[in-house]
Amino acid sequence: MTANRDSRRGFLRYLAASPLLGAAPRALGQFDFTLTDTPIASPDEAVNVFDFEAVARNNLTLAHYVYMASGADDGATVAANRSGFEKIQLRVRRLVDVRAVDTSIELFGARHAFPIVLAPCGTQLAFHPEGELATARASGSRDCLQIMSTVSSFGVEDVNAHRGAPVWYQLYPTEKWEVTEGLVRRAEAAGCPAIAVTVDVPVVNREAIARFRRDTNPECLPCHQPGLEFSTSRRPMFDGLDISGLSSTSRAQNLTWDFVDRLRDFTTAGLLLKGIVTREDASLAVEHGVDGIIVSNHGGRAENSGRGTIESLPEVVDAVAGRIPVLVDGGFRRGVDVFKALAIGADAVCIGRPYLWGLSAFGQEGVETVLDLLRRELVVMMQQAGTTSLDAINRNYLVG
Repeated sequence: MTANRDSRRGFLRYLAASPLLGAAPRALGQFDFTLTDTPIASPDEAVNVFDFEAVARNNLTLAHYVYMASGADDGATVAANRSGFEKIQLRVRRLVDVRAVDTSIELFGARHAFPIVLAPCGTQLAFHPEGELATARASGSRDCLQIMSTVSSFGVEDVNAHRGAPVWYQLYPTEKWEVTEGLVRRAEAAGCPAIAVTVDVPVVNREAIARFRRDTNPECLPCHQPGLEFSTSRRPMFDGLDISGLSSTSRAQNLTWDFVDRLRDFTTAGLLLKGIVTREDASLAVEHGVDGIIVSNHGGRAENSGRGTIESLPEVVDAVAGRIPVLVDGGFRRGVDVFKALAIGADAVCIGRPYLWGLSAFGQEGVETVLDLLRRELVVMMQQAGTTSLDAINRNYLVG
């Protein structure tokens, strides 16, 4: 109990010092209409995706909630991912017939109902007893693209079966090429049309998580005993692979563009790099034959740059110049956020924490409702702006 009390005190100190609490200063007299006194009791009571966060916080252990909510160092980049949207204003058009709005999108030859993608988030059994399987059923029911994590609680075959169609596969490269090759081969055999390689976490420093002292805290020990990270019961995608000698299943410090070339030559699937945030790296990605980019800072969990991904997006879009698709994640909570990213030039937007809130709160139905709310808000914003298709959204709708 002492360890638990110390962990809770430590996290409260982290929050008190963190810019997370002051991420969005409000004008004098402005009321925060996203807050409610009583958590919702069912998904159909939700007005926006924030309503699920309070339920998730109540349902989860403190350790699992902190794992989801926290970021690198003191969380400054988590806050920047949200505050970046406040710097973008929209120009909206009038007198347009907006009765019929088309939100459909095509990526790598497949059509989806709307440009919102479920980002790869690992170990979802920490959030719900059905984990990624509930998420997969939700993405399938809503015709939404899903990207599955290398450190998923279930194998790709099971996730695909519950979704009813193959997911994209997110790859954490390891220091051993043979392990990387095995992971990609399995994803390809399962029919995954695209591999999204995470390149932004060679090292991490997550202070809030460190305060839990996972190796001694009773709340954490069931999942974090020494050596358990490499257990195939927790990391089923590594089943049958020789993972001896690996320092981590989710980080590698030896990644270079030579690795990208080798993987590009090896896989026939679409190849995306997840974690590109500069024009220089975006240009290099195109030169090295990459098929797509996900502008990402790991939801503020990678580096503490203090720069939101919506602020990184313009230079990446400009460097790519339409040659390959550009997706973006980080801080998306509203349909208007999605509209702003599309106006800058993103092809689609990935969400992480909002659907984990829904999953933690109500399982599959929670994820479905999160998607429904964001899609509805996007449609409303498109109608308000006078745009009836995604192709019509461009930088003319941005101020400045």
